[in-house]
Amino acid sequence: MIGTIANAFAIIAGGILGLLFKNAIPEKISEALLKATGLAVIAIGINLMLSGKNFTLLIISLVIGTIIGEVIDIEKNLDKFGAFIESKMKNKESNVALGFVTCTLVYCVGSMAIVGSIQSGLTGNHEILFSKAVLDGITAVTFAATMGAGVVLSGISVLVYQGAITMLASLMQSLLGTVVVNEMTAIGGVIIMGIGLNFLIANRMRVGNLLPSIFIPIIYYMFF
Repeated sequence: MIGTIANAFAIIAGGILGLLFKNAIPEKISEALLKATGLAVIAIGINLMLSGKNFTLLIISLVIGTIIGEVIDIEKNLDKFGAFIESKMKNKESNVALGFVTCTLVYCVGSMAIVGSIQSGLTGNHEILFSKAVLDGITAVTFAATMGAGVVLSGISVLVYQGAITMLASLMQSLLGTVVVNEMTAIGGVIIMGIGLNFLIANRMRVGNLLPSIFIPIIYYMFF
């Protein structure tokens, strides 16, 4: 839970800073920090990818998982869900409610939140969530300056949501062997690399559609 707690704290702290200093941080610096963090996220992904030993399984898992994700179109459905909630909140007068719901979606509905929480629960490695904490803290400053105190409250949503995934993954860890966990970690590392690339390239990858790949090793080792 350490990674999730750090993530929630970063959002709350960033939100408070945003409320206090408003537009004191230039947009140029914010963009540079996001790109630098994107590079760090790619490095973390590479490190995690090397924990796997079966690269054939990694490739097969990514192929099968991507096909499943594209058919279901996880990324599009997540975006549609976020847009639906946000459109409902735009009619509300309360900026607190708007900031809370919008930022809850931004911070929770994403691949990094899911992969990072699974990684934290399975292996006790919190690197992904620590990186996410940095990213969320930076964006929370900007969001709070424009949407108000609701951004700070979204930190509670992150704590509950990611904490639940982490605890569920921790329970799964006792049912899975070390080999399976390592292969799931390696695939998660590739997905994390994709998230990092999205901070640097114009044409964003639909990283959410890769998520089913993480669970393919469980099925593989059930039969082999």
